Amino acid sequence: MQKLALAAMLALFSAWAVAETGQELAVKKMIEPRLGPDAKVDSVTKTPYSGLYEVRVGSDILYTDEKAKYLFIGRIVDTKTYQDYTKARVDEVSRIKFADLPLASAMKVVKGNGKRVIAVFEDPNCGYCKRFDKTLQGIDNITVYTFLYNILSEDSVAKGRDIWCSADRSKAWDDWMLNGKVAPAAAASCTTPHEKVLELGKKLKVTGTPTIFFADGTRIPGAIDARGLEAKLATIK
Repeated sequence: MQKLALAAMLALFSAWAVAETGQELAVKKMIEPRLGPDAKVDSVTKTPYSGLYEVRVGSDILYTDEKAKYLFIGRIVDTKTYQDYTKARVDEVSRIKFADLPLASAMKVVKGNGKRVIAVFEDPNCGYCKRFDKTLQGIDNITVYTFLYNILSEDSVAKGRDIWCSADRSKAWDDWMLNGKVAPAAAASCTTPHEKVLELGKKLKVTGTPTIFFADGTRIPGAIDARGLEAKLATIK
C-alpha cells in the first residue's frame, strides 16, 4: 500500500511539473542568484505538497516558495504513511544506467551463481570500505565490480596501482582490505584506469567511499551491514 501511495505521489508530481513550466522558470530565475555566485540550479519543479517548489542542485533537493523568499532544507515525509518523498526524489534523480558503467575498469568477483550484481567505488585507505568488504565475505550468489576510486590521499593512488597491477587483483585487494597485507610494488610499465575512474566518479557525483550501485541504477552511499544489503538486493528484480 505504501509503495502504491509513493508511486501515485510521484506520478502526481510529474503531472504538476508539466503544468507549471512557466512559473517554475520564474522561480528558478529568482532562486539561483540567491543560492550563491557559484550555484547552478538544474531544475525547479512545483510539488504536490503545500505549494512548495523543488529546487534541484545536482542530486541535492531543496524547497522554496513561489516568490523564492524562503528556502527549506530537509525532508518531506507523509505523516500517515511515513513515506519519505524527498528520499524518493533523490533516488530518482541520482539513478544511473548500470549497463553504461565501464566494468572493464573494475575488479570483478563472482560468488555462487553471481546473479545479483553490484558495483562499488572504494578507496584502499577507506576504513568503511574495509568494513563493507568484510560484510561481503558473508554474501553469496553475487557479482561484485570494484572501482578503485583513489580519492583519500596520494598513498591511495600508490596502493591502488600496486593492487591493480598484481597478478591476481581480487586476491591482492582482499589481502589488503581484509588482512592488511600490502601488494607487491607494481612494475613501472603497468598502467591503470585511475584517471578514468576518477572522471567517472565525478560524473556520477560519487563524493565518498564506499558508494554502492545496484543493477536497477540506485545507489547507497556508505557501508551497510549484511541485513541491509540483503534487504536491498531482494527489492531488485
